[in-house]
Amino acid sequence: MSFSFKGHTVVVTGAGGGLGKTYSLLFASRGANVVVNDFNGAAAQKVVDQIVQAGGKAVVNTSSVTDGNAVIKSALDAFSGVTILINNAGILRDKGFKNMTDQEWDQITEVHLKGAFACTKAAWPIFRKQKFGRIINTASAAGLYGMLYLGPTLW
Repeated sequence: MSFSFKGHTVVVTGAGGGLGKTYSLLFASRGANVVVNDFNGAAAQKVVDQIVQAGGKAVVNTSSVTDGNAVIKSALDAFSGVTILINNAGILRDKGFKNMTDQEWDQITEVHLKGAFACTKAAWPIFRKQKFGRIINTASAAGLYGMLYLGPTLW
């Protein structure tokens, strides 16, 4: 069974690589318009180029996810709507907890938590008005388990 997303617009944060890129390519292959959000504009443009070359529709957005209004506005400007938001953006600070600074912790929570909140808050009134919308929040094993897999280096 194959699902079509024709007529839907999907906003994917952190879509310049990894899972975000994969989500973007998958939704585009099923007919969705895609907003490829990533702070790395060159990486985001490569994803958009892949989608367009395959016959899909996509645009780049390089806004910080903490400016959810700007992220969602790009979907409204390019495609006149949004029906799906994938909060995927994240940053990695490859340090054990004991080595993490307050500033690094603040950066992580800013992107992972505030970013998901800001984008969801911006999309929410649109979803309510159209009586439809889907939100997907992603997390990684590192987010669930931290740096414990590094064993003694954590301590």
